[in-house]
Amino acid sequence: MKPVKLLTIDDDAHVSELIKIYAARDGIEIYAADDGLSGLELAYDVEPDIVVLDIMLPGMDGWAVCEQLRKDFSTPIIMLSGKGESYDKLKGFELGVDDYVVKPFDSKELMARIRAVLRRTNPSLYHDEVVRLNELLLDRRHLQVTIHGENAGFAPKETELLYYMAVNQNRVFTRQQLLDQVWGYDYDCDPRTVDVHIKRIREKLRQYDASVAIETIRGVGYKCEAAKACVRA
Repeated sequence: MKPVKLLTIDDDAHVSELIKIYAARDGIEIYAADDGLSGLELAYDVEPDIVVLDIMLPGMDGWAVCEQLRKDFSTPIIMLSGKGESYDKLKGFELGVDDYVVKPFDSKELMARIRAVLRRTNPSLYHDEVVRLNELLLDRRHLQVTIHGENAGFAPKETELLYYMAVNQNRVFTRQQLLDQVWGYDYDCDPRTVDVHIKRIREKLRQYDASVAIETIRGVGYKCEAAKACVRA
């Protein structure tokens, strides 16, 4: 599955960098422009899946960029503004903006809004609720893991963790990235919580003889592999 492409158009380098840091944790590809015209040109070039657009831009302002984008694309747009007046929000929604965020904003909240907009406007960007790795079947909706057709007795959080790693098979994650994605950005927890859950997952994979491995990448974190191999510590 191709990564989500996000275009941020904002002349505040600090804002763009914050979005880049948090979006990278979600595996999102970031493209950035610091003025309206170059942002519009970049949009035509990369065809992003979502645009985060500031109103106050040098040269061509955010309203004009939004109007032009709406003529040619149905790409979801989240508008950023230092103003929270009802008039500005109303104008944005009338132009076809999908969400409106007032500066200064919380980066975690913005990412939550980005994910919500993407799920609503383009659910195909997100993974299926059921994923199969060899003889292992993960049902995210019902929080159930079956191996060789037998319920493997995974706890809900173990299922969510294995599911996230399975749909990102062979990608290496740090403990903090797994905490952010599975437990949530606002969850204040010791990263060793991930180690405990990984240990339990491995025990169940061994117990039911699953050909799926959670491999430790020393000094970095973990990755999931579907292969006829032993699970390594």
